[in-house]
Amino acid sequence: MSLPPGFLDELRTLVSLSQVVGRKVMWDKHKSNQARGDMWAPCPFHHEKTASFHVMDQKGFYYCFGCHAKGDAISFVRETENVSFMEAVEILAREAGMPVPKADPKAQERADRRTEMADVMEQAVRHYRLMLAGGAGAEARDYLAGRGLGPEAQARWDIGFAPNQRHGVIEHLKGQGVDPQMIVDCGLAIPPDDGGAPYDRFRGRIMFPIRDARGRCISFGGRAMDPNARAKYLNGNETLLFDKGRSLYNHGPAREAAGKGQPLVVAEGYMDVIALAEAGFGATVAPLGTAITEDQLHLMWRIADEPIITLDGDKAGQRAAMRLIDLALPQLQVGKSLRFCVMPDGLDPDDLIKAKGAAAMQAALDQARPMVDLLWQRETEGRVFDSPERRAALDRSLRDAIAKIPDPSVKRHYGEAIKELRFQLFRGRRGNTGPARTWRPRGAPEPATPGAVQSPLARTDAGIEERLREAVILASLVATPAIIETFESALETLDVSTPEHEAIRAALLVCIDTAPNDVQGRLEQICGRDALESLYALRHVQISPAVRAPGDVDIATQCVAEELAKLTAARGMLRELSEAELDIAVLPEDDEGLTWRLQQAAEARNRAARSEDEDKTVYERAPNGLLLDRAERNALDELLNKIGQNGGSESG
Repeated sequence: MSLPPGFLDELRTLVSLSQVVGRKVMWDKHKSNQARGDMWAPCPFHHEKTASFHVMDQKGFYYCFGCHAKGDAISFVRETENVSFMEAVEILAREAGMPVPKADPKAQERADRRTEMADVMEQAVRHYRLMLAGGAGAEARDYLAGRGLGPEAQARWDIGFAPNQRHGVIEHLKGQGVDPQMIVDCGLAIPPDDGGAPYDRFRGRIMFPIRDARGRCISFGGRAMDPNARAKYLNGNETLLFDKGRSLYNHGPAREAAGKGQPLVVAEGYMDVIALAEAGFGATVAPLGTAITEDQLHLMWRIADEPIITLDGDKAGQRAAMRLIDLALPQLQVGKSLRFCVMPDGLDPDDLIKAKGAAAMQAALDQARPMVDLLWQRETEGRVFDSPERRAALDRSLRDAIAKIPDPSVKRHYGEAIKELRFQLFRGRRGNTGPARTWRPRGAPEPATPGAVQSPLARTDAGIEERLREAVILASLVATPAIIETFESALETLDVSTPEHEAIRAALLVCIDTAPNDVQGRLEQICGRDALESLYALRHVQISPAVRAPGDVDIATQCVAEELAKLTAARGMLRELSEAELDIAVLPEDDEGLTWRLQQAAEARNRAARSEDEDKTVYERAPNGLLLDRAERNALDELLNKIGQNGGSESG
């Protein structure tokens, strides 16, 4: 649902962040200044004894100097309550007395209709529960008891029974005043093709209510008691309430359990979910009778970053895993992936728990494998690579699979993992015969050893240069606090490479409203003197013009802008190199000819750089004495233009 412009800003204004956070933490009375809304507490997101969690009430922003959690009131409710964005908005709006804007009239009608349908579904839940407890449910009760589900477990899961009657639930709901068309719309009854009276969809089945994340019953799954039934399990049809591809069984309880630290486990069906949850694995969900859909995958990732997919050890389970890999690869993001737990001896989770207990299930989950392992297994299992053509086919299929990953960083790491697995397959099994020699271009040197390739002498350490630039930026802002507000936006989005730099970066943001003369003392209080002394001890920092002329706003502004521009340009080039590395990550020449070809490419680039250096229009000398190339100059000009437009304004 889209919200009108300004609604979220007004909500954040009306809500007191310190009050929202105060329900989850104990404030440190010594560090906190309640009058200014400057509050400190032990972080609710990680275990600690010191108060490193900082809430800035006036800005509506929190930050933890320990685990680096940050956000506003909406994100805090989302993380601590493990709810969606809109659910967090609704929670805060109720507290602030703000009505959440309604959608258009037709949408409101649909919402009202869904509410009525949910009420009818709850009536059906109660009816099926009564049927299970009555004489008609004796066989079903015996079956459930044989599966280890006694009366208490049946009640926890609202399990019921639909007797083998043609109009059982229909007559019951009609007796409660429910319109017959509503019963059909809820998916509880089916109108026949000949136009006759509707009849019950579920007959002679154990009934499992399917609830949405809010706990509303939106459909049912029915398990047939007749072994000759056409479908062992039957789900309700799709309705205004129920979208099978966008729903998960046990969604709400699993989300709550995952929010308390349990790993999210994905099982195949209702009984597996119930068995796992009853055994202590509360964060368990299941798709509803079909392969996992893209929407369900994203629902899982909203619950946990790395769901564990449990698979039966049979061929069907393996095929399901391989299909899921193709679905997941184009959706992968940094920190969002899957792990796969293959059940031992062909058992499903329910069987394993009954046979060997919860400890055996936990051991299986602990052995869950990353998705890259399953991808490699799919492409190599049962195949022989005894010819160049077969190896080339493997390289092509792996390259095509990895190319589906949209994130360059994830894609690069997949390429590196596949490269290592490929090396083990083709060269790790040669025993004492030594590595195979392959053709190299004439005049090419002997291939470098893996150790040599990783040597600092063989490749420049761009990371060191980045850390030095970060240090100069931070030190310049410390030396001239008057420009912190000018660079507030850049400072908020600046990615730094060390925890020490991150602590100083965050502390500078905290000090934006502090008087310039008080900033350094405040920084020492937050970060400690040692952190600042370590920053200033770097030779590259000491010779920076902004550090040598503390308090000079013009020099500091120019220096920080230049360093930010060079950092932006360098990181853009590194992203391009990462994508280029992926293209060669699984090529068959990845160890012999590749090193030589990269050396030739590097030499060509160096020659081009030297020739460009002779053209004084290509490189320009910046005020701090450093040379800027075209990309860096463009980035600098763009940043200076922004500063020129915003400089002197309160927004910075």
